[in-house]
Amino acid sequence: MKRNIISVSLCMLLGSSAFSQVDTVLSDTTKFQREIIISGVGDIMFGTAFPSVRFLPPHDNPLLLLGDLADTLAGCDITFGNLEGSFLDDGEPAKRCRDTTICYLFRMPERYAGALAEAGFDFLSLANNHFGDFGYPSRKRTMQLLDSLGIKYGGLLEYPFSYLCRDSLLYGFCAFAPNAGTVSITGMDEAEGIVRKLADTCDIVIVSFHGGAEGASYQHVTRDYEMYYTENRGNVYNFAHRMIDAGADVIFGHGPHITRAVEVYNGRFIAYSLGNFCTYGRFNLSGPNGIAPLMRINVDTAGKFLRGRIIPVYQEYSGGVKIDPGKRAIQKIRDLTTADFPDSVITINENGEITYK
Repeated sequence: MKRNIISVSLCMLLGSSAFSQVDTVLSDTTKFQREIIISGVGDIMFGTAFPSVRFLPPHDNPLLLLGDLADTLAGCDITFGNLEGSFLDDGEPAKRCRDTTICYLFRMPERYAGALAEAGFDFLSLANNHFGDFGYPSRKRTMQLLDSLGIKYGGLLEYPFSYLCRDSLLYGFCAFAPNAGTVSITGMDEAEGIVRKLADTCDIVIVSFHGGAEGASYQHVTRDYEMYYTENRGNVYNFAHRMIDAGADVIFGHGPHITRAVEVYNGRFIAYSLGNFCTYGRFNLSGPNGIAPLMRINVDTAGKFLRGRIIPVYQEYSGGVKIDPGKRAIQKIRDLTTADFPDSVITINENGEITYK
């Protein structure tokens, strides 16, 4: 009850347009009868003007890359994604490459930011290895654009977490990665402290991490620290479990650029990697890199997992993300979850419906 009183007070302080005096007198019983749909997707990069504008999407329109999925995303109560890059019209790379034609640095045009709002994104992770490609100017400009669009974000040292009040519920969000300028995925004590702070005040806490080794050779969730090109990419299994023990309700992982298993631990949902969702021009989309889930999770107002659904999508080099009639991401997640979590408390059917056993 104490946390609900605090969340109500913070909602009033945040000035949610959806908040009213009627909400302040809702009983716990009334609030807990509601179900919340939280959707999560992996990496988003709408094309880059660096090193050439030929890496921008057709018709200079990022919404065309999302297609009908924009409406699916916007139709959820809360929508999350990982912004794999930043917005900046001009600027020099903060990272240096001998050959810019094979250098993977992402600089999306500032005018593309509006597509995120039109697709209904509420929370974005900025904690990844590409958000700092063009240094502080791109970081600052991207945050300004997201602020102007009302999109919340987290994961940076200067901005580790954020709050969002909607329909009298207070959501907290934080993100972690192994990269410079981000809140570290390997600093467990600091991460737990952030999550506990959010859990003490929020109704639902969403945690994102960018971790795990990359590529088709690393599809399984290990119980160890994962190294990739000498970089410690974290022990994502241990991290996810400790964050839930600290108060997290939903955990969305990304970073390996492929789909990984899902798990329900202590009644809370974990997606260990959501893969490449909508990435244009500079991503490897071959094999398992080209399929991904759009994850829809139903939780109660305390964040407890009720059920979920995997919407399978795929990308082609011609651009754009589409519903996959072959349902490859569903089968991939089913196989990996069976292999990595044989004692799982959930089952996933061939249509992607996730339920308790």
